[in-house]
Amino acid sequence: MLRLNCFFQASEGKFAEALKAAIALTAASQKDEGNIAYDVFVSATRPDIFMICETWTDEEALRKHSDAPHFKEYVGRLEALGQLKLEKFEF
Repeated sequence: MLRLNCFFQASEGKFAEALKAAIALTAASQKDEGNIAYDVFVSATRPDIFMICETWTDEEALRKHSDAPHFKEYVGRLEALGQLKLEKFEF
């Protein structure tokens, strides 16, 4: 299995728009084949930060997800609204 933690820091004034895109990405991605878990967590201490936490069965499932139209659309929006930092773990 693979776990990805994607930390997002919104540009000034862009948090609400970015969170809306992250929630839409989550709803679509939960339906992807090979998805075990996918959710968004908002920071309790930083008003400009949230994290997307995702778990996949394997690299192939993650690759298909990364190639999906909904992934490209919403991640493109997020990249325009702030900065992403990705951590990837295998277990």
